[in-house]
Amino acid sequence: MGRQKAAADEARITIRDIAARAGVSVATVSRVLSSSHPVSDDLRTRVMDVVRELDYVPNAHARSLAGAGPKTVAILIDSITGAAFAHVARGIEEEASARDWLSLVCVTGGDPERELALVNLMRQQGAAAVVLLGGTYDLADYQLRMARFAKSLDSAGSRLVLCGRPPLQGDVPATTIEYDNANGAFTMTSHLLSMGHRRVLILPGPENFTTAQARLEGYRNALTTYGLPYDAGLVRHGRYEDGVAHRIVLDALRGKNDFTAVFAGTDVVATGVMEGLREAGLSVPDDISVVGFDDIPLARHLSPGLTTVHVPYEEMGRMALRLVSSPRRDKDHVVLGTHVVVRQSVRPLAV
Repeated sequence: MGRQKAAADEARITIRDIAARAGVSVATVSRVLSSSHPVSDDLRTRVMDVVRELDYVPNAHARSLAGAGPKTVAILIDSITGAAFAHVARGIEEEASARDWLSLVCVTGGDPERELALVNLMRQQGAAAVVLLGGTYDLADYQLRMARFAKSLDSAGSRLVLCGRPPLQGDVPATTIEYDNANGAFTMTSHLLSMGHRRVLILPGPENFTTAQARLEGYRNALTTYGLPYDAGLVRHGRYEDGVAHRIVLDALRGKNDFTAVFAGTDVVATGVMEGLREAGLSVPDDISVVGFDDIPLARHLSPGLTTVHVPYEEMGRMALRLVSSPRRDKDHVVLGTHVVVRQSVRPLAV
């Protein structure tokens, strides 16, 4: 592998090679390729003849980060396999492509420290925008450091974009595009309560995670609206993973908290819940009703089809880039609506 890389490095043509072959300076080659300064027709012809002869291909990524090529938008995402925010990334990429921007995807693994390090790296590399996808942990030190990076990006003519998470605290120069998380959870919980369910197990997500906090808030508000008590025993925190949800629901079934419905924090979590219920010999929705959050394509293909909260993920991604690429930033905080999509995973109970 090392010998192959060395051979590839040796074979790679650089502008120094072009300059040597054409008998001109490196600066002249750079001017011809970037069209940044006027050169004589004779020099341009001589350089371009060598470019074609050597089959030289400029490094678009390096040029963009140096400010010479297309602008770069860096997309920081928890996981490239996460279905929901993959749709946001697609919306960003489509909008970036329409503007001839270059998109880079960086994976944080859900680690706040890695996310901060990547934001700093993209700031150093001169990215035109750094987009953070999805919720984050509500940590004071993280908020403070990210606010500093946002100010540094802004002073360099770049922009921090928070997509699918609340704005940073204080007067921070960042663009926020999110969806009505708490109201989505309120509406879904209200739907279950209107169907006669009074004991709803909720898996909102990791504790101290902004997304989970908002969904739990909506759940609690719905209980209050219906005059029902909040039971902390019906709240189970965990990562948005089907395997985690599978273990949680089996553990909940062994406990003393009876429930007739499960509100899964995401559609992927709902698949783990449904698998755990089937493993326990229970049917959805005849024995236990299940709902999710996201409305990714998977939701309608489950059996039964999953009742869930629809989030306009692709539109959120497109709007994020429209806002940051606009010469006027009249709107630095936009909240998109959500709605319940009713399918077959909820059974009405007698009230």
